[in-house]
Amino acid sequence: MPKKKLVSIFAGRQSRYLAEKIAENYGIELGKSIVTEFSDGEFQPSFEENIRGRDVFIVQSTFSPADNLFELLMMVESAHRASARNIVAVIPYFGFARQDRKDKPRVSIASKLVANLLAVAGVTRVITLDLHADQIQGFFDVPVDHLYASSIFIPYLKELNLPNLTMASPDTGGTRRAASYAKMLNTDFVICYKQRAKPNEVTKMALVGDVEGRDIVLVDDIIDTAGSMTKAAQLMVDNGATSVRAFCTHPVFSGQAYQRIEESPFTEMVVSDTIPLKKKSDKITVLSTSKLFADVIERVESNKSISSLFKIQ
Repeated sequence: MPKKKLVSIFAGRQSRYLAEKIAENYGIELGKSIVTEFSDGEFQPSFEENIRGRDVFIVQSTFSPADNLFELLMMVESAHRASARNIVAVIPYFGFARQDRKDKPRVSIASKLVANLLAVAGVTRVITLDLHADQIQGFFDVPVDHLYASSIFIPYLKELNLPNLTMASPDTGGTRRAASYAKMLNTDFVICYKQRAKPNEVTKMALVGDVEGRDIVLVDDIIDTAGSMTKAAQLMVDNGATSVRAFCTHPVFSGQAYQRIEESPFTEMVVSDTIPLKKKSDKITVLSTSKLFADVIERVESNKSISSLFKIQ
């Protein structure tokens, strides 16, 4: 039997828009599933077709609320009970990834907890994109295919043909990411140093590097309230940058994020579709990850190299 005959792709409710495009790119129809909701808020996902002996790929980003994570866990567990051969959690945005360590006493390492929950539910492989911390892969005892949004961002960035391109990181934690982009594009990079009084609130930011007369591109994995990113953009302009753009994988966009972006000096903010936008903005461009995920599913099924997808020429 052809391998595609053994593959089923399903979606959680909040990622159906993306799963439909992934299935289309892969060349099959999205699997049939429903979620029954009860009056007290409880819900029950179910597969509406036979999945015995099949390779089941379940697409669901685990952004807020926690129901999205729990729905994914329930779908994985029900696929296990329905005798699926392999159960792959396709998690475009891996929520709770910012809680990857104990940064103060008596707190949970939530990303490890999520890994444990997925394992107990019965997942046999995880596919995800731009984890906030690479070491989260080590929290799993099953294979993790960690993909990079650079494979869709770099071609778009090259098409812009910016004359004086310089990559930038909005904080020291993203230095490696900015340096990686700079290396691929054969250009310089600069760093912003920031201090926080509490989560989501930047009190001080300083620039390390020269941006005068440069076309700046800030790169990050997550934009939440957009406070850091918009402060970084203003810092670049104040120091003589010609233009400022941002490339971000996961547009969480909570709180005053949209207002800050609209009022910022950004020429453009490019994001992926791992999380659906709550509203449209002329400053925000969305690039789809659907072909990337479909290609990876094809390579998983045919036992081909995945890392070769990210060797950008």
